[in-house]
Amino acid sequence: MSAVANVAVVGSGMCGMTTALALARRGHQVTVFERDPPPPAGNADDAFFNWQRLGAAQFRHPHAFLGGMCNIIRDNYPDLLEAFYAAGARRVGFEEMLPPPLKAQYTQEEGDDRLWVLLCRRATMETVIRRYVETLPNVTIRNRVHVVGLITESAGDGLVARGLEIRDRADEQGVSERVAADLVIDASGRGTRFPAMLRELGREVTEEVEDAEIIYYTRHYRLLPGQSEPPRGENRSAGDLGYLKYGVFPGDNGHFAIILCVPDCEPELKEAVRDPATFDRMCASIPGLEPWIARSEPTTESFGFGDIKAVWRHYVPEGSPLVLGFFGVGDATLRTNPLYGRGCSTGLMHAHILADVLESTTDARERAVRFDARTRDELRPIWEASRNEDRNGTKRALATMTGAAVDRPDSLRKWFGLAFGDALLAAARDDLHVMRGMMRTFHLLERPGDFLKDGKTRRKVMRYMLRGRRRNAGARLQIGPSRAEMLALVGQGASQGAQGAAQEDRARAA
Repeated sequence: MSAVANVAVVGSGMCGMTTALALARRGHQVTVFERDPPPPAGNADDAFFNWQRLGAAQFRHPHAFLGGMCNIIRDNYPDLLEAFYAAGARRVGFEEMLPPPLKAQYTQEEGDDRLWVLLCRRATMETVIRRYVETLPNVTIRNRVHVVGLITESAGDGLVARGLEIRDRADEQGVSERVAADLVIDASGRGTRFPAMLRELGREVTEEVEDAEIIYYTRHYRLLPGQSEPPRGENRSAGDLGYLKYGVFPGDNGHFAIILCVPDCEPELKEAVRDPATFDRMCASIPGLEPWIARSEPTTESFGFGDIKAVWRHYVPEGSPLVLGFFGVGDATLRTNPLYGRGCSTGLMHAHILADVLESTTDARERAVRFDARTRDELRPIWEASRNEDRNGTKRALATMTGAAVDRPDSLRKWFGLAFGDALLAAARDDLHVMRGMMRTFHLLERPGDFLKDGKTRRKVMRYMLRGRRRNAGARLQIGPSRAEMLALVGQGASQGAQGAAQEDRARAA
């Protein structure tokens, strides 16, 4: 049903490339406009260390490529998946991710092959998919251009997108070029300028925005020669100490990253993670991270990422599109806390939703309405679950800082919710059936919490509730230093750093 369209995609990041891929496969002519240069020639390390991606703030921060994304690639672009493997990416399946007690009782079931991750750095992923898309005959990529305006025309009492106004970054005269397009796709991410452009056109984009009240710092490492990744054990490599979240993100070719996520209400810790040596000491004090630090060497300093918010933009308020022929995909429309690793996966899912909608009808208004409806139906539950996780994390951080009881409810309803949550985590730790259900949610293969509709799962969790919260709480609690111990550790480090600096100053003076 779809007619071939001349499509302008703004942004050549993960979402822009996957959007170009999905639309080009349906026969559309796609031009991608990108402000940054293309990836450098060479291997994955050349891309990671040398590619100047100023337009993607999260480019060198860790990413998770979940089953929801990996299955779309495997099912639709098997040759692209092979290109990832050739670049050093690894497939890690459900059985490999299980802790030893569950792995010992594992037997394969239908659907387990969809619970997997692709381990690689974002630079590797972005380089491979960029080079793959460049080979497609109906895709053109224009680098080093700024998009400075959206071209529209009136249609009755509405507006229709007709192209872009762009400017070559190398043109010192600042001369603009007008580029015609049948459809304009905003895949420019969290820093999109299109809401401001639409405002200038008299179209206000309403937003839901909620601050996660955190900042996180990343440091990258490489395994030392002869070393391999630590085995999975009781000390988890990702967790929440209340005052600090942490996680290891394995990559490709022996590389991995560690993030330390600090609440805004912890200024001393926010300052501490900026220092690479203190960052390493903090990691070494956490049992789940120490084995990784012990067998590796750093390849970067520690660097931060802030302005972490849940954002949802409404381009079709109350069923009335602001601009026909214009679509926001991925972070340009829905943005979640990158700590959960859902952004790349939801971006690819969103791109395929758009491709399906464009193929289903040629009516411009119907396209906008259907795309909005499917976005809300399929991606809004993921966004809301992420926002709720942010809220819970903020409450726990404040409680930990003030010494309040984080798990003492003030109503029967809250008590039941906390008790059920503890029982669920305890059951997942011991039972493969419950773990599978949780992993389907984690990998975005079903709506958050849908696995709890299964009667067998509910019965197992209820049996764990009968054991009592005190016994189940062990599955929630993470092993690591207390807040007071960590503050003492980073304070000692700061003191040592000051002494070292003073010694260096005296040495230079002598």
